[in-house]
Amino acid sequence: MPLAAWLPAVAADGTSVEGRARGNHRIDAGTMGVAADGVTDDTAALQRAIDALPVAGGTVHVPAGRYAIDATRKLRLRSHMHLQLAPGAELLAIPNDAERSYVILVEDVVDVEVSGGHIRGDRLRHHGTKGEWGHGVATRGASRVTLRDMRVSECWGDGISIGSNPSRRGRIVAPSEDVLVARVTCTGNRRQGLTIGRSRRVRVVDSEFLDTHGTPPAAGIDIEPDSGDPPDGTGARDVVIERCLLRGNRGPGIQLFKRVRGVRIANCRLLGNGIGVLCTAAMDVTIVSNILAQNRHHAIELKATHGARIDGNRIAAQAPWQRRIRVSPDSSAVSIGDDNRND
Repeated sequence: MPLAAWLPAVAADGTSVEGRARGNHRIDAGTMGVAADGVTDDTAALQRAIDALPVAGGTVHVPAGRYAIDATRKLRLRSHMHLQLAPGAELLAIPNDAERSYVILVEDVVDVEVSGGHIRGDRLRHHGTKGEWGHGVATRGASRVTLRDMRVSECWGDGISIGSNPSRRGRIVAPSEDVLVARVTCTGNRRQGLTIGRSRRVRVVDSEFLDTHGTPPAAGIDIEPDSGDPPDGTGARDVVIERCLLRGNRGPGIQLFKRVRGVRIANCRLLGNGIGVLCTAAMDVTIVSNILAQNRHHAIELKATHGARIDGNRIAAQAPWQRRIRVSPDSSAVSIGDDNRND
């Protein structure tokens, strides 16, 4: 199926997204008893607004203000809804000592959109020392999801994490499918700017993933399905990353790590990361028309990767001892075009 057949269209003014079905009902969260002072716990009040939507769904508008959220309880979104954060709206994770917590959870639902505002994690005030799963937004086993025009920062784990729903007795473990991440900035997060786990048809466009550091892999974007996923590349499949900035991440700008198939990286800038693009045991990878500069190790490195095309990239300011493109002997079916430019 061509990409255009499943990718939703974002309007030029950013106000509407096709393909996310929901009703017309609208709730102003400001009428649900929120304090919006950054201190009082607003988790229950915002959840009441979400739960008050009718079955057909609709929009919950969160006006400007600072909303303290208990990420161990999290905001659970419903099917057919838009969580619309106004400019100046901040969701602040209340400091906790949990190894795993989410400010927003999108799990086992369909047709969901989250837009606007700033989600700030608790990494600077976190009470514990263990774990790496304190995420800003987690999408688990959800379909037709859009995350757009938002900033996610300072999370104990990832800014955004996309993957399967948890394994539970009697339930099929489902990947997330048809996910669009557009015009999002993830910065200063501890583990990853964005993790893409077990998923199908994810597109990441016009977004920034900056200054990830704290615990490995510390990547801007890490495509790394869970270890229980099949080894044949069906963990994460059909991922497009276009027109994104990956800068200043302690680990790779973009990492593909096992059980990954069908990834296209195009027209991105990968600047000052630990490594530009690192592919380990991935399949069917396209890396085209990117700018890679001042990365501390190789610009592009392939390890045990089968099927890759590397064309039209501009590579600059690598140290003399570093290889601009490194391909390990155990990689195969790799095509490196003559139009890759070394400055």
